[in-house]
Parts: sequence; structure tokens; C-alpha cells
Amino acid sequence: MSFELLVILGVFAPLLGAAVVGFFGRRLGDIPSQAITTGLLFFSCAVAWIVFSQWTWGGLEAFTIRLAPFINVGDFQSAWSIRIDALSAVMLVVVTSVSSLVHLYSWGYMAEDDSRPRFFAYLSLFTFAMLALVTAADFMQLFFGWEGVGLASYLLIGFWYKKPTASAAAIKAFVVNRVGDFGFALGIITVFWMFGTIEFAELFPLIASRENTGWVFLNHDWSALDLAGVLLFIGAMGKSAQFFLHTWLPDAMEGPTPVSALIHAATMVTAGVYMVCLLSPIYEYAPTASLLIAITGGITALFAATVGLAQNDIKRVIAYSTCSQLGYMFFAAGVGAYQAAMFHLFTHAFFKALLFLGAGSVIHGMHHEQDMRKMGGLWKLLPVTYAVMMIGTIAITGLGIPGHEFKFGFAGFYSKDSILESAFASANYSPAGLFVFFIGLFAAGLTAYYSWRLIFMTFHNKPAWKDAEHAAHDDHASAAQLETHSEPLADDHAHAHDDHGHGDHGHHGPLKPHESPWVMLVPLLLLSVGAVASGFAFYEYFVGHHEHDFWRGAIFTAADNHVLHDSHEVPTWVLWAPLVVSGIGTLAAIWLYVLKEGLARRLADRKGPLWTFLYNKWFFDELYDLFFVKGARVLGDFFWKICDVRIIDGLGPNGAAWAALKSAGRLARVQSGYVYHYAFVMLIGVAVLLAFALNAWGA
Repeated sequence: MSFELLVILGVFAPLLGAAVVGFFGRRLGDIPSQAITTGLLFFSCAVAWIVFSQWTWGGLEAFTIRLAPFINVGDFQSAWSIRIDALSAVMLVVVTSVSSLVHLYSWGYMAEDDSRPRFFAYLSLFTFAMLALVTAADFMQLFFGWEGVGLASYLLIGFWYKKPTASAAAIKAFVVNRVGDFGFALGIITVFWMFGTIEFAELFPLIASRENTGWVFLNHDWSALDLAGVLLFIGAMGKSAQFFLHTWLPDAMEGPTPVSALIHAATMVTAGVYMVCLLSPIYEYAPTASLLIAITGGITALFAATVGLAQNDIKRVIAYSTCSQLGYMFFAAGVGAYQAAMFHLFTHAFFKALLFLGAGSVIHGMHHEQDMRKMGGLWKLLPVTYAVMMIGTIAITGLGIPGHEFKFGFAGFYSKDSILESAFASANYSPAGLFVFFIGLFAAGLTAYYSWRLIFMTFHNKPAWKDAEHAAHDDHASAAQLETHSEPLADDHAHAHDDHGHGDHGHHGPLKPHESPWVMLVPLLLLSVGAVASGFAFYEYFVGHHEHDFWRGAIFTAADNHVLHDSHEVPTWVLWAPLVVSGIGTLAAIWLYVLKEGLARRLADRKGPLWTFLYNKWFFDELYDLFFVKGARVLGDFFWKICDVRIIDGLGPNGAAWAALKSAGRLARVQSGYVYHYAFVMLIGVAVLLAFALNAWGA
């Protein structure tokens, strides 16, 4: 088998699994459906690692496989292709590794669900759409994959469609992403207008020659490349849940936990970061667009980190953590450190998937309870889950030993510190450099705090579930309520109970927490290896001494972009600053949740203005509902009731009909049925005619 054929099979294997199981899953049965989709995903994963190893150590050069014509309309030419270079090789590994482990994990997590073939078909469809996106050779296929992951995410978030909250979350994700996708489509149109091509291989060499191309609007000269860059970034804002277009991400937790891991770790949310790094030839010549990316990423990192401080749903805490980490990736790309952004994308996939699936293991062990206030003391009962969650927490908080010549830590330590060092070094090139550096430092401290808060509330502290167990034994009605999940916590928007969304799959009475089955634990252990070693193993290749050989032209940096090189020569205090602020955040969590256990709960119960502001996510949902949802309704009512009904219909067809009806009514009165009325009318008619004739004769 040739290498190119192997690559083709690896890319299309998930589509084959989705098609077979999607159409014939009920006939095949649950286990065969799971085996087919999972087996094909592990095959794709093996192919991806072969491609990555050949690229990294085997001297593989970039190539493109053209499969078939896609769209040919005049000068607009697009072919279905598979592009292999450093960026696509990294993304192939990230997507297939996490997706294959999520498939395996779902064997245990979804064991009680009665729609498993449909679930596994959706997972495989999602994965194929992402593979089509990251191997695209032009904008058209990129857009196809972009919309494909949007469709699949809609299906997966709303998988339990009988839950109103799940259906609403799926619609919200779909609509918010359409806002970003509108900008993305306009960006593609702008690129085609400027260059007459959408194929990356033809486009990228032409960009430098159009650096000064502009257009006049409102008597001001605007850079056309900045325009294209901003429009394309709007698409990335929606897909990667950046500030203003982030509101869909927390609600996506309504989907099953494996879906949360797949969306938030390796696939949909990282598509925007990948796209910005892929289009580095554009952003290197679009300083305004790059500045916008850096500032938006910094604000997103800070915003999401602050909101994560006050959340009680274990999945929502990790979701806002994802949003914050995506902010890091974007501001790294915005200051020109695309390699550091991709490095953090790579390591983040392992430790964030580990944290999400670990949270799923906790939820499974707690009989679908998601509120951390109802947990505590689980480290003895869920020892493996506790161990892997500790690894993921150490990785995301970036604890390690910094230094110029020697550094050591888990995955997040290498990539996050690389981003912060690049941000500091970019101060000589980017106006946003120091701004995002200090914002990133502050967000790192908050990340450490809420990450350890999750660990302490879930695995340490007083076991709150024991109180619920005793209360349930004393009150059989409470036991029935727990069994049916009839009253979830109102203040957590009904997310605290019933992650599975099926009342008949709930636990029967209060049960003691238990460890998950090995089919769920094995993926956690494998992801732990990535969370521990991926930073150390690949630091030199992504951002270290071998980065030039590794990327081999896949990422373009202009001649005056020395950010990555300068990041290795920052002052010593910059190296130690992330560790110091992370240590402060960790100590604060220890003091509030271990040494002074219960203090944080009492502070939260006061519901002060700061806590209320953070708990309600800066009131973005309320503001959007007021201005956009209700505003759209008011505007729609105006156009409907005033413009359409009263003006258009009133003066148009309805008005004409009314006038005809009134005229007919008045004329109908003439038809009285009396002969003398008709004779009188005839006499008047004769008189009029006679007068007309006499007048004409006299003239």
C-alpha cells in the first residue's frame, strides 16, 4: 500500500464508520456499531501518528493529494484535496488521538443509553469533518469542514433532544456560530476578490506583493489585507468561542461528557486557532487584524478565568477553562508567535481531554451528579480518577521548574510559559505585547485557583454526598426525587443533575460513589501520558532549537518577526513570574478550601455584587437576550405589524380590496329593485346625454 493511499484511507475512515453505523446501526446492534466506529478511529489515529513521525523524524516533505473536482465556476476553482504539512500533521494527531480515546471511553459512559449507534455515528461524522478541515488545500474545503463540525456539534450537543435545555443549547451553538461564519464567508470572498484564487499554494506567494492594496471607505484608506484578516478572524471568534461570541460554549455542556471532551479539547474550538496559524502569511502583513486578535485573546483569557472562579458545575468550570486557554492561543498568534500557539493547542488537547473525561468519570461515579457542592471526599473511592485529575490539574496550572538552559514540568508548563515569554518578547514589535503578557500572568493565577478549587471541592473536603445519603434514608420521598432527578438545582440552570438526560437511567436511591469501569479508565491513563510528557518531548520541535526544521515553511513569519527567537532571551523574572502567580493562586485555593474549609461557601452564600457578577458570567446572556433576542423580536414585530400589515398590506392588496369592497357597497345601494329608481336614473342619463349633444352642437 502506498503512503498516499494510506493517508487517504486514514482521512476517510471516520466517514465510512459514520455512514455504515448511521444508516445500518439499528440492524447491526449496539456493540457492532461501537466496534466499527471505534476500530476505524483507531486506524485513523495510527495513520496520523505515522504521518507525524515521518514528518518529525523521517524527513517527509509537504505534499498535496488531489482527489476530485469540488466546485468549478468561472475563475472560482476548488478541488477536493488532502494537504500534508507540519500544521496538518499536528492536527491529525491531535484530532484522531483524542477522538479515538473518546470513542473508547464512550463504551462505558454511554452504556445505559438506548441510542448508542446514533451517538457513535455522530462522533465519527464530527471527526471526519475536522479531518477535512485540517487537510484542506483551499478555502472552499476549509469552509466545508468548518460547517461540517458546526453541523455535527449541533447534533451532539442536542443528542438528548427530549431535554429542552439540550435542544436550546444546540440551537444557541448553531446560531452563534452562524454569526461568526458570516464574517468568515465574507473574508473568503475578500481574498478571492483580491487574488483571484482560494488555493493556499497559489495564494500565499502573492500576499507580500499586495501588502499596500487598499480600498477607500468613509474617506479613509483601509488595508485590504487587514479587512480580509479581520473578517476571517470573526469566523474564528465564533468557532473558538472568543469574547462576544463565547456564549454558546458553556451551554454546550448539555451534551454528553464525551462530546464536551471532543469539542473542547481537540476539534471544534481549536479550528479557529489552526486557521489563524495556517493563514500566517496574511496576518504577518495585516498588523491591525493581528492586534485585534491579540487583544481579543487577552480579554477572553481574563474573562473566562474570572467566570470560572464562581461556577459550581464541574463541567462548566472546565468549559470556562477551555475558553481561557483558547484566549492564550489567540494572543500568542496575535503577537506573531504562531509556533507557541500551536504548541499550546497540542498540549492542551491532552490535558483538557483528560480533565473533561475525568470529570465524566466523577459524574459517572456520583450517579450523574455534577454540582461540586454535593461532592467531596472522593479521593479514596475514585483513586484512579483522582490521580489522573491531579495530573491534568498540574498540567493546566503550569507548575514546573523554569530556566533558560533547563526547565522541567508537565505539558502545560512548557506551552503556557512559551506563550507568556513570547508575549513579553513581542513588546518590541506589537503594541499589545505587554498588555497580553500581564493579562496572561493574572489569568494564570486565576487558573491555578479555580483548578485546585475543583480538586478540593470534588475529592477533598467533607463528603457532602453522605449528608444527602442520610437524608434520603430518613425521607423516602427525597429518595424518589433523587431517582427521577425531578428537581435539579435552580441556581445552576438545571445542569447539576442528570447528565444523561434520561430519567429511567438514573440511579435507584442514594448509592455510594464508585470508580468507573476500566473501559473508561484506560483512555484516562493514556491521556495522562500526553499530559505529562507531550511538553517535554516536543518542546524543542515546536518552539525550541528544531522549530525551523519542524515547521519547514508551514508557518510563515516575516523578516522582522523575531518574537520566538527573542522569547528564549527574556529576563529571568519573566521565566519565574508564571510559577509565582500560579503558586499564589494555588495557596489561595488551599487556604479557602482546605485550611479554612467552608469559608468560601459562606462568602458565596452572601451573594455579594462581585460574586453575582462572576456567577452570572458578566451578565452576557442577559444582555444578549435584552438587546438581540428581545430587540430582534421588537424589530420583527415592527416590520410585521407596522411595515407589512399596516403599510404594505394596508396600502397594497388589503387596501385595494377594502376600497373595492367599500365602493361595491356604495354602488350596491343603487340596485334597489324599485322601477321608479331605475326610470329616474335613466332619465338623468338621457338628460346628461342630451346636454352633452347640445353642447357639442353649439360648439
